[in-house]
Amino acid sequence: MTQRITPTLMFVGDVCGKTKEAIAFYSSVLPDSGTDMIQHYGPGQEPDVEGTVQYAAFRLAGQAFAAMDSAQDHEFAFNEAISFLVYCDSQDEIDRYWDALSAVPEAEQCGWLEDRYGLSWQIVPSNLDQMLQTGSKEQVARVTKAFLAMKKFNLAELERAYAPKA
Repeated sequence: MTQRITPTLMFVGDVCGKTKEAIAFYSSVLPDSGTDMIQHYGPGQEPDVEGTVQYAAFRLAGQAFAAMDSAQDHEFAFNEAISFLVYCDSQDEIDRYWDALSAVPEAEQCGWLEDRYGLSWQIVPSNLDQMLQTGSKEQVARVTKAFLAMKKFNLAELERAYAPKA
């Protein structure tokens, strides 16, 4: 089945002109990723700069995305209202994504980080949803208390908080 919704990123302001760089970076971090098509702005398309990305189609972890640069006068930029959630099966995987993506330490909280382009990501253990949905009230409270104190998730600590108490 063809993916019916494609998230599209518009690189504006301080990150305008960095679309191609960002796609290459994200593709180096996430498996099954790559660029499918890039169309560049040509001469006479001011305020956009010739050679920057007018439209790009790419894949991250097998999912389709699109992106573009825009030098137009925009009143917006990336913010925490939109984030990409990456489920991880191990602490090594959490650490690898966190180390690669996190660029703004003061933005880190509860598995959330901000990358060098201002995009927000959530790096989350794959089993966290199960813990929160199937645990007892006490288990959910312990897991929640544990993760609220974390920046990067510590899977072993979350699993200890979830474990039944005698």
